[in-house]
Amino acid sequence: MPLHPTIAAVTDRIRARSEGPRRRYLDNMARAAAEGPRRAHLTCGNQAHAYAAMGNDKGALADSKAPNIGIITAYNDMLSAHQPFETYPDQIRAAARAAGGTAQVAGGVPAMCDGVTQGQTGMELSLFSRDVIALAAGVGLSHNVFDSAIYLGVCDKIVPGLVIAAATFGYIPGIFVPAGPMTSGLPNDEKAKVRQQFATGEIGRDALMAAEMASYHGPGTCTFYGTANTNQMLMEFMGLHMPGTSFVNPGTALRDALTVAATERALAITGLGNDYTPVSDVLDEKAFVNGLVGLMATGGSTNLVLHLPAMARAAGVILDLEDFSDISAATPLLAKVYPNGLADVNHFHAAGGLAYMIHQLLDAGLLHDDTTTVAGKGLELYTREPKLDAKGVSYAAGPTTSTNDRILRSVADPFLASGGLIQLAGNLGRGVIKTSAVAQERHIIEAPARIFHTQESVKDAFKAGEFTTDTVIVVRFQGPKSNGMPELHSLTPTLAVLQDRGLKVALVTDGRMSGASGKVPSAIHVSPEAADGGPISLIRDGDMIRLDATKGTIDVLDVDLSTRTPAEADLTGNGTGVGRELFEIFRRSVGHAADGAGVVV
Repeated sequence: MPLHPTIAAVTDRIRARSEGPRRRYLDNMARAAAEGPRRAHLTCGNQAHAYAAMGNDKGALADSKAPNIGIITAYNDMLSAHQPFETYPDQIRAAARAAGGTAQVAGGVPAMCDGVTQGQTGMELSLFSRDVIALAAGVGLSHNVFDSAIYLGVCDKIVPGLVIAAATFGYIPGIFVPAGPMTSGLPNDEKAKVRQQFATGEIGRDALMAAEMASYHGPGTCTFYGTANTNQMLMEFMGLHMPGTSFVNPGTALRDALTVAATERALAITGLGNDYTPVSDVLDEKAFVNGLVGLMATGGSTNLVLHLPAMARAAGVILDLEDFSDISAATPLLAKVYPNGLADVNHFHAAGGLAYMIHQLLDAGLLHDDTTTVAGKGLELYTREPKLDAKGVSYAAGPTTSTNDRILRSVADPFLASGGLIQLAGNLGRGVIKTSAVAQERHIIEAPARIFHTQESVKDAFKAGEFTTDTVIVVRFQGPKSNGMPELHSLTPTLAVLQDRGLKVALVTDGRMSGASGKVPSAIHVSPEAADGGPISLIRDGDMIRLDATKGTIDVLDVDLSTRTPAEADLTGNGTGVGRELFEIFRRSVGHAADGAGVVV
């Protein structure tokens, strides 16, 4: 099937926009690769330090002929998705040794759990942790004794930070290895109902706690389709996972076998062999376009609108909001996974999962097949499914039909004709809205503004019964310069209750909301942010705001903003407490949300 004209046009536009940065990046990678195996440039003393604790592997490491894998691990006990990584280094070392190589933990990186910090002060460090992760991974790999890398990470900022590091060290191969989703617990829609009941005072905290514990109940990724599971989808669409790896549950024989297979492949694609596949060859403009298509076809997290531009920039590829919007318009929505539907990722995987979806999108000309992946040449490899036999992992043709069309559909019969992620532009700046779960009659909201500077003040106004008419709730000073751009998830139950009462409501913010905004129209990532004197700082209570997702506009009506002085917020408290002092330089130097809110890229 010929490539879809929009996909081709966007790819060409990205290639042209990125020509200079991409060429400089590839030149840098070529120079580094030309130096050959990294350990060859270390002195005997350098190497002795690196191998001193490696026991029986010392001989193989000192010989320098066997490939050595550097493991970057985001293991901790705080993230259910990362807790299984505790045992992965031992598995990887044993698998490498059996395949004639070696492996060392090169370093650990921090990994925040956004579920723990939602609505808490710690969430103000969350976005910046992506850049810290990239820096920490870079420190680990800077020891220069590794012929390839394995990256152990799953969740929100962790995978993007690791990708930034992998691209920066793109002259060596790298494979991302996940831990898989937890088994299904309390259905996500039931959990959401309980949260709304708590917000309205119908139930107490004991019932809320019981529901939350029944939903988040074991090792593995949270089962809704949020940023963590969107990351896993991206790693397959972009060719950094082994095929079929994303949604295999922890603690299973197949999960362990896939980790072994990834280790064997990481040894096979180093510069010491005949199948050298550096990350710089994998992460090109086609890979990022494939990732964008996957984001739209699955209804993935809007947090990737921040992360993908930063990830791409590390590889010399420049993405813009128009790329997201145009690809979304051309890509049908093929999946209904909570919050876009009732199913969770385990149900999605059972219905055919990523292998079925990639097959569908390739057949429709919506993906580049001629990409380089860690598994080999061509994205068609990712239409296969892993099977476990006596010899380990083998691959068979994946499903060509969905087993549940309420969860997963074909390109010929999609849930929606487009992915539902739309760029918004107008006199309030630029932002995005995700409409895949928003009812059609709510795609245009025109109502008076009510201005807030914290999400807590919105909830206080709700409890006081102040929302009785149609309202556009503006929550500003929530961007990266203001307070690190925390997610505003705790507003979701409040906004949903107002909408269920029959009001037309919308959220406009320079902060983040992610897919958890669900059915409430939300203009997010509005840029320039209020702390930068952006137009959002100029609006006042009562101004009429029109959010039009059908035209992709966000405007304040009948107001000459040039006559107004930007509002100011008291941000002195944003710099202290729970480690915020350490991130002052990040807030001062961070880029615009429309460009990925990057610090190190």
